[in-house]
Amino acid sequence: MITQKMKYALKALLTLADEAEKGHPEPLTIEEIARRSGTPKRFLEHILLEVRNAGVIASIRGRSGGYVLIKKPTEISISELLRTIDGPIAPLPCLSRRAYQRCEDCTDEATCRIRKVFAEVFWSYLLIIESLTLQDMLRSESVAVQVIGA
Repeated sequence: MITQKMKYALKALLTLADEAEKGHPEPLTIEEIARRSGTPKRFLEHILLEVRNAGVIASIRGRSGGYVLIKKPTEISISELLRTIDGPIAPLPCLSRRAYQRCEDCTDEATCRIRKVFAEVFWSYLLIIESLTLQDMLRSESVAVQVIGA
Protein backbone atom coordinates (compact mmCIF):
# COMPACT_ATOMS: atom_id res chain seq x y z
CA MET A 1 0.00 0.00 0.00
CA ILE A 2 1.22 3.48 -0.73
CA THR A 3 1.20 5.87 2.19
CA GLN A 4 -0.94 8.96 2.57
CA LYS A 5 2.27 10.95 2.21
CA MET A 6 2.80 9.43 -1.24
CA LYS A 7 -0.77 10.22 -2.23
CA TYR A 8 -0.22 13.85 -1.22
CA ALA A 9 3.02 13.95 -3.23
CA LEU A 10 1.24 12.59 -6.31
CA LYS A 11 -1.63 15.05 -5.93
CA ALA A 12 0.82 17.94 -5.63
CA LEU A 13 2.79 16.80 -8.68
CA LEU A 14 -0.38 16.35 -10.71
CA THR A 15 -1.37 19.91 -9.76
CA LEU A 16 2.03 21.23 -10.84
CA ALA A 17 1.82 19.19 -14.08
CA ASP A 18 -1.61 20.64 -14.82
CA GLU A 19 -0.14 24.13 -14.35
CA ALA A 20 2.87 23.25 -16.53
CA GLU A 21 0.54 22.29 -19.39
CA LYS A 22 -0.69 25.90 -19.59
CA GLY A 23 0.89 28.17 -22.16
CA HIS A 24 2.54 30.34 -19.49
CA PRO A 25 2.74 28.32 -16.27
CA GLU A 26 3.33 30.21 -13.06
CA PRO A 27 5.01 28.99 -9.87
CA LEU A 28 2.45 27.78 -7.35
CA THR A 29 2.66 28.51 -3.64
CA ILE A 30 2.16 25.76 -1.10
CA GLU A 31 -1.21 27.29 -0.28
CA GLU A 32 -2.30 27.17 -3.92
CA ILE A 33 -1.07 23.60 -4.39
CA ALA A 34 -2.93 22.57 -1.23
CA ARG A 35 -6.12 24.27 -2.40
CA ARG A 36 -6.03 22.85 -5.93
CA SER A 37 -5.02 19.33 -4.90
CA GLY A 38 -7.18 19.06 -1.79
CA THR A 39 -4.23 18.19 0.43
CA PRO A 40 -3.48 19.58 3.90
CA LYS A 41 -1.00 22.46 3.70
CA ARG A 42 0.79 21.44 6.88
CA PHE A 43 2.10 18.23 5.25
CA LEU A 44 3.03 19.67 1.88
CA GLU A 45 6.09 21.69 2.88
CA HIS A 46 8.06 18.62 3.99
CA ILE A 47 6.82 16.52 1.06
CA LEU A 48 7.69 19.18 -1.52
CA LEU A 49 11.15 19.53 0.03
CA GLU A 50 11.78 15.81 -0.50
CA VAL A 51 10.50 15.98 -4.08
CA ARG A 52 12.64 19.07 -4.73
CA ASN A 53 15.72 17.31 -3.33
CA ALA A 54 14.99 14.44 -5.74
CA GLY A 55 15.30 16.90 -8.63
CA VAL A 56 11.69 16.75 -9.79
CA ILE A 57 10.55 20.27 -8.84
CA ALA A 58 12.21 23.57 -8.09
CA SER A 59 11.31 26.26 -5.61
CA ILE A 60 11.43 29.86 -6.71
CA ARG A 61 11.91 32.52 -4.04
CA GLY A 62 10.36 35.90 -3.92
CA ARG A 63 7.01 37.57 -4.13
CA SER A 64 5.84 35.66 -7.18
CA GLY A 65 7.66 32.51 -6.18
CA GLY A 66 6.47 29.00 -5.55
CA TYR A 67 7.04 25.55 -6.98
CA VAL A 68 7.37 24.41 -10.59
CA LEU A 69 8.08 21.13 -12.32
CA ILE A 70 11.60 20.96 -13.71
CA LYS A 71 11.13 17.56 -15.32
CA LYS A 72 8.59 16.68 -17.94
CA PRO A 73 5.79 14.39 -16.72
CA THR A 74 7.15 11.69 -19.06
CA GLU A 75 10.46 11.82 -17.15
CA ILE A 76 8.99 11.51 -13.65
CA SER A 77 9.10 7.84 -12.70
CA ILE A 78 6.38 6.68 -10.32
CA SER A 79 8.61 3.92 -8.95
CA GLU A 80 11.43 6.39 -8.20
CA LEU A 81 8.97 8.71 -6.53
CA LEU A 82 7.64 5.81 -4.44
CA ARG A 83 11.16 4.98 -3.31
CA THR A 84 11.89 8.63 -2.52
CA ILE A 85 8.74 9.18 -0.48
CA ASP A 86 7.95 5.75 0.98
CA GLY A 87 11.32 3.97 0.87
CA PRO A 88 11.91 0.46 -0.49
CA ILE A 89 8.98 -1.05 -2.38
CA ALA A 90 9.92 -4.72 -2.12
CA PRO A 91 7.63 -6.90 0.01
CA LEU A 92 10.64 -8.60 1.65
CA PRO A 93 14.01 -7.07 2.51
CA CYS A 94 15.81 -9.86 0.63
CA LEU A 95 14.10 -8.80 -2.63
CA SER A 96 15.01 -5.13 -2.46
CA ARG A 97 17.50 -3.84 -5.02
CA ARG A 98 18.52 -0.73 -3.11
CA ALA A 99 17.90 -1.71 0.50
CA TYR A 100 18.76 -5.41 0.37
CA GLN A 101 19.01 -7.18 3.71
CA ARG A 102 19.10 -10.85 4.40
CA CYS A 103 16.03 -11.95 6.37
CA GLU A 104 17.06 -12.69 9.97
CA ASP A 105 15.24 -16.00 10.11
CA CYS A 106 16.33 -17.25 6.68
CA THR A 107 18.90 -20.02 6.48
CA ASP A 108 19.08 -20.28 2.66
CA GLU A 109 17.67 -17.70 0.24
CA ALA A 110 18.06 -20.07 -2.71
CA THR A 111 15.58 -22.55 -1.25
CA CYS A 112 13.29 -20.15 0.63
CA ARG A 113 9.77 -20.85 -0.59
CA ILE A 114 8.42 -17.57 0.81
CA ARG A 115 11.05 -15.61 -1.13
CA LYS A 116 10.36 -17.54 -4.35
CA VAL A 117 6.62 -16.88 -4.32
CA PHE A 118 6.92 -13.22 -3.40
CA ALA A 119 9.73 -12.74 -5.92
CA GLU A 120 7.45 -13.84 -8.77
CA VAL A 121 4.67 -11.49 -7.67
CA PHE A 122 7.08 -8.64 -7.02
CA TRP A 123 8.87 -8.88 -10.38
CA SER A 124 5.50 -8.74 -12.15
CA TYR A 125 4.59 -5.68 -10.10
CA LEU A 126 7.96 -4.08 -10.85
CA LEU A 127 7.51 -4.48 -14.60
CA ILE A 128 4.33 -2.44 -14.40
CA ILE A 129 5.27 0.13 -11.75
CA GLU A 130 8.66 0.90 -13.29
CA SER A 131 7.04 1.65 -16.62
CA LEU A 132 4.68 4.27 -15.15
CA THR A 133 5.34 8.00 -15.26
CA LEU A 134 3.45 11.04 -14.07
CA GLN A 135 2.28 11.43 -17.68
CA ASP A 136 0.41 8.12 -17.38
CA MET A 137 -1.43 9.51 -14.36
CA LEU A 138 -2.30 12.70 -16.25
CA ARG A 139 -3.69 10.59 -19.09
CA SER A 140 -5.63 8.35 -16.71
CA GLU A 141 -7.96 11.23 -15.83
CA SER A 142 -9.01 11.73 -19.43
CA VAL A 143 -9.42 7.99 -19.91
CA ALA A 144 -11.56 7.76 -16.76
CA VAL A 145 -13.75 10.61 -17.98
CA GLN A 146 -14.19 8.87 -21.34
CA VAL A 147 -15.14 5.58 -19.67
CA ILE A 148 -17.57 7.22 -17.27
CA GLY A 149 -19.13 9.28 -20.06
CA ALA A 150 -19.55 6.25 -22.35
